[in-house]
Amino acid sequence: MINYEKRGYLNSNFKLFHLMDEGKQSYDYHYHDFDKIIIFIQGSVTYRIEGCAYSLEPYDIILVSHNDIHRPDIAAHIPYERIIVYLSPGFLNAYQSDDYDLSACFQKSRELHSHVLRIHSMEKSSLYRTLTNLEYACTHDGYAKDLYCQVVFLEFMIQLNRASLTNRVQYLPPSTGDARILSIMDHINSHLTEDMTVDLIAESFFISRYHLMHLFKEETGYTLFDYITEKRLLLARERLRTGISVTDVCFSCGFKNYSTFSRAYKNKFHISPSETIKEDTILL
Repeated sequence: MINYEKRGYLNSNFKLFHLMDEGKQSYDYHYHDFDKIIIFIQGSVTYRIEGCAYSLEPYDIILVSHNDIHRPDIAAHIPYERIIVYLSPGFLNAYQSDDYDLSACFQKSRELHSHVLRIHSMEKSSLYRTLTNLEYACTHDGYAKDLYCQVVFLEFMIQLNRASLTNRVQYLPPSTGDARILSIMDHINSHLTEDMTVDLIAESFFISRYHLMHLFKEETGYTLFDYITEKRLLLARERLRTGISVTDVCFSCGFKNYSTFSRAYKNKFHISPSETIKEDTILL
């Protein structure tokens, strides 16, 4: 099984970086425990997220949810500049009401299978001005810096969601050679807890087993079996962190026996399922 690595760590509600890379940059497929917002500034980059590929233009906004498997393909010898915000998945939950939800832009992204928002004339938009203020707030010391950064970040998220809800941003359509792949990925993520085999998926989508496996690998970069196992392990870790017993998590996440689950989990996360429960109990 391909072992997609977790990259980056977050020990606060959010964190902002302004990065510029020059020279050859190469990334493997990976995932994060946190959500990520990228504001692309310059470079020649194709971003690949969950089977979709996007050719980026300056000021495109990329939304990557936690556990999304992704990577950028970066042209050599062209500077790659971007602003990245790491965001705790639970942070925005504290800012929900019957009238608003600051995670709505991520939800719409998932529904549309579109991870990239394109804003024309970004430099003239209120969103750009708020982004500039946010970067300044996060990189300059001053009275109540952390609180001020949080206030400006919330303003940025409000502006982003307003732009999304009023269609002032374009959710780019996913670029994939075969629309069936997106439907298959939806099917997989909706049935992780159920019995699911390559043969059953192939039968459900009226496609031969061989063609399905070949097409999935060609379109997404990972094998069908590896993708299913990866998503089940990520789901298992989330459930373990809520205090569900190891045995219940094993069988509720589609694994047929404990030894297979435990071995795959240790190989993936480098700790045992029971150690995950203890680790998060200590953190609490």
